[in-house]
Amino acid sequence: MSKKDFLSELEDKKELYKYQEIDINKIFDKLDTAPSNHHLLYQLPTGGGKTVIFSEIVRQYISKFNKKVVVLTHRIELCKQTSKMLTSFDVKNKIINSNIKELPDQHEYSCFVAMVETLKNRLKDEKLIIDNVGLVIIDEAHYNSFRKLFSQFKKSFILGVTATPLSSNIKLPMYQNYNELIVGDTIQSLIDKGFLAKAVTYSYDVGLTSLKVGINGDYTVKSSDDLYMNMVMQDKLLHAYTEKSLGKKTLIFNNGINTSLYVYDTFKEAGYPIKHLDNTTSNDDRKEILKWFKHTPDAILTSVGILTTGFDEPTVETIILNRATKSLTLYFQMIGRGSRKLANKDEFTVIDLGNNALRFGLWNEPVDWQYIFKYPEYFLENLREDAEIERNFNYEMPEAVRKKFKKSKDISFDMEEEFKKNLALNQRSKVVLEKSIKQHATMCLENSEELYEAKLLSKLLSDDIDSRVKNFINCLGKTSKNYREWLIEDYKQKLSSEISKQYREKNY
Repeated sequence: MSKKDFLSELEDKKELYKYQEIDINKIFDKLDTAPSNHHLLYQLPTGGGKTVIFSEIVRQYISKFNKKVVVLTHRIELCKQTSKMLTSFDVKNKIINSNIKELPDQHEYSCFVAMVETLKNRLKDEKLIIDNVGLVIIDEAHYNSFRKLFSQFKKSFILGVTATPLSSNIKLPMYQNYNELIVGDTIQSLIDKGFLAKAVTYSYDVGLTSLKVGINGDYTVKSSDDLYMNMVMQDKLLHAYTEKSLGKKTLIFNNGINTSLYVYDTFKEAGYPIKHLDNTTSNDDRKEILKWFKHTPDAILTSVGILTTGFDEPTVETIILNRATKSLTLYFQMIGRGSRKLANKDEFTVIDLGNNALRFGLWNEPVDWQYIFKYPEYFLENLREDAEIERNFNYEMPEAVRKKFKKSKDISFDMEEEFKKNLALNQRSKVVLEKSIKQHATMCLENSEELYEAKLLSKLLSDDIDSRVKNFINCLGKTSKNYREWLIEDYKQKLSSEISKQYREKNY
């Protein structure tokens, strides 16, 4: 069900789903029994209807406690969306934007919606004072900017709402600002109940050891640009798109503007319909681009940071993570952009080019949010390291490529096992690579009639070659990036020669 349908149903019937009613009752149990200045955090996955839930909470709260409510967001788009939802619940509300300096008419409203920075500045001026505030609701509560206003509402009940109760700043854990956490339905449960689409994830092996981590705990833009702008990664991205998402409406998330512009050029040159969007795009251009994206069935939109929250386009069919991240929140936000369900959309595609699913687990896998809330430091410290992920990555030949080699019964090659056998025989280590090259050459010849056909087939083995060489290097021990790149090129050259050799032996 799309958000538009979701809203229409609520506006017509004012009915909530069972899981939403259950969570609202849990929250009101706390409002009834906890101290008036209690800080409560509520978690529900993207697409579960957090805005619907807290709009109903506002409606009931005002009626029950006869006090005012303030709803805080971090973006102006979210302010407008929230205000509209509250209105659909018959909650008369007012948006406090940069044009509002005072509130002489505040007695006419029971609810106010504001951006955190705007409200902070107005309260600092002491010209805008909201009386009798009993409840403060914080949307996207994992952003730490909201902490700035806690001191202004010392006597109010604080309700933080988020899909991921993990602070965006590792130095400011959420347990410092909230007394407890209530966890809502899981992603898998919402999929099973028909509220979210199922994600089908494809992970591609990417070497991330060149990436550097910045002071915010995530990979730096510069190191990401250096990696994702090179031709190997651009080819991998284009190949992944054509293999898994050709003709589908696709969102591509990047870490840097330069990378996104490079992606735009690559896809444009390949003849695909694509546009680029980042935080420097003007409002008019952004509206035009999003309108184009909405109404173009096979549209591709490459972006940086701007579409992770406050953006809802249910017709998105594929999410491409053309970046790596150490932020669990960002991981869920990016994939969540494709999770809206429609009558003709039960699932969507996720293409992972940053080893993110191997770092955090699949999007729909269970997450112990209570543990993450209480012990975020331990959770972050125990995330899988990139080197470990790369070591344990198991390459699986895509179905489309496997069909090209359908006459070959065995396409596998256990590099580690062959390496052990080689050591036992006291042979040169490169004998293992020679065996691998011979097998690849045989595969190419088994599935072609002419020499040029066999050599064309060998081009499809690029990812398999990368994986085998990586495993070979792991067996050797730590080696340089340059050596790995040289080995890959050397392997490909020797494979071409081996194909020619075997072809001659077979035919002459």
